Amino acid sequence: MPQSAANTLVVLDFETTGLSPNQGDRAIEIGAVLIEDGVITQRFSELMNPGFKISRFIEDYTGISNQMLSDAPPCDEVMARFARFIANHNLVAHNAAFDQRFLDAEFAKIRHRYLGQFGCSLLVARRLYQAAPNHQLGTLVRYKQLPTDGTFHRALADAEMTGHLWLAMLADLKHDFGLCSPTFELLQKLTKKSKADVPRFLSQYAVKA
Repeated sequence: MPQSAANTLVVLDFETTGLSPNQGDRAIEIGAVLIEDGVITQRFSELMNPGFKISRFIEDYTGISNQMLSDAPPCDEVMARFARFIANHNLVAHNAAFDQRFLDAEFAKIRHRYLGQFGCSLLVARRLYQAAPNHQLGTLVRYKQLPTDGTFHRALADAEMTGHLWLAMLADLKHDFGLCSPTFELLQKLTKKSKADVPRFLSQYAVKA
């Protein structure tokens, strides 16, 4: 399988009715940015109606109200459009296990399968930013002084911040380790290394850059 560049992919974020699609939870908002050759070139942002009312907790947490969702298109329509947006690109999310569960569940409902791999910016950040207080998105935005409008827990805002975090990590890989054009597959391997092994692991690729 050919290697793919880490600087061209789709970064996504879901807001949902709860924590688990296996418990009947659904997506209520999808936000994503397309990064091409290290530049954010396109954005995708839509609310979607899950077919039932969301809890007051989710309304307060996300700022998305039942009234907003009542006028939104159903999940199936939005996810069909999102499938076209991501095409065959690799995907990234912060704490990707959560978003991947919902992406897989929503795509299963429309019988769609994506071809790209799924990567986790949180796991990469844990290896590269070991001195950070923690690796929550908001903390890393402050730690790396990344662009933000101060909005959190809305899908496009979180996807944008995660996109800027991903680009910052690529810049640091180049500056600190001499990796000019790391592949997506290399970053996937990095997430499986122990924190102590990170410098040795990355140094073996720097000589090839």
